[in-house]
Amino acid sequence: MSWIWNPNGDVTTPRPAEAMVPDPTDPNRKVSKKSANQPFLAYKEYKDQQQQQHQDWLQRKKEREDKIAQGEKVGPEERDPTAEEEVGLLGLLKFIVYLLLIIALAGKFFTGSFSWEYDGKWARLKTYWPESSGRLFSESYLLTFDGTDLDKPLYLAIDGDVYDVSSNRGTYGPGGSYHTMAGVDAARSFGTGCFATHRTHDLRGLTDKELKSVEHWKKFFAEHKTYSKVGRVVHPPIDPQSPIPEHCDPKKAQAAHPTEHANEGNRLKEQPRPSIHSESKHEEL
Repeated sequence: MSWIWNPNGDVTTPRPAEAMVPDPTDPNRKVSKKSANQPFLAYKEYKDQQQQQHQDWLQRKKEREDKIAQGEKVGPEERDPTAEEEVGLLGLLKFIVYLLLIIALAGKFFTGSFSWEYDGKWARLKTYWPESSGRLFSESYLLTFDGTDLDKPLYLAIDGDVYDVSSNRGTYGPGGSYHTMAGVDAARSFGTGCFATHRTHDLRGLTDKELKSVEHWKKFFAEHKTYSKVGRVVHPPIDPQSPIPEHCDPKKAQAAHPTEHANEGNRLKEQPRPSIHSESKHEEL
């Protein structure tokens, strides 16, 4: 029954004519101003403005040159307003500085730390501005920096490298739990844990695990945020025939060198025992 209410049928009402403009890619063609075409039309308008500005600049430049030819005074040459600026090295550096500033401010806003709570070596000033570390120490001179003289800094050494640990006198100073390491190169003790008896740089006979422990502590001091390397300690050469320092814990020594201890036990078992007759004979005498 819809024909009663609409006797003309479903006839589409014609749209009003849309405004047409030249196609940016083909001046002989017209296109509508619908939203899909707006980016292209806006770019075409921008290019037209750029071209007009460039033509105006060329005209002003020509007028300036004519005045110069006539001997008139003119101001500084005007720069082409449409010329593209090259970034260059200075521009790149500015971009990097601004980027780092934005990242730092964002870190402060989100984490309360400009470095986003990063505390690695790259966040420390001494990574980029290392202190002088070319000073040489003898063993006796290094000993004078063991913390007993409060007017001197507190030094310790590990595998030849000397570090200033004055910021932690409570640990390495007199009365501290690791005062035995101050003023000496106790590299061996860092691997074995024998802090009282292995106050030496002699690393002979250490196991792979103990050597890794020494490397771990070397890295610890090198990357510490308050300790700094101040030089090297010069050691006299170690006599290869001198005995290797004994471990302070026999059980750990046996676990570290089971073959040597087994051979020692077998050697003791193979030694001849005095016979009963010889003992009685000796007693008789």
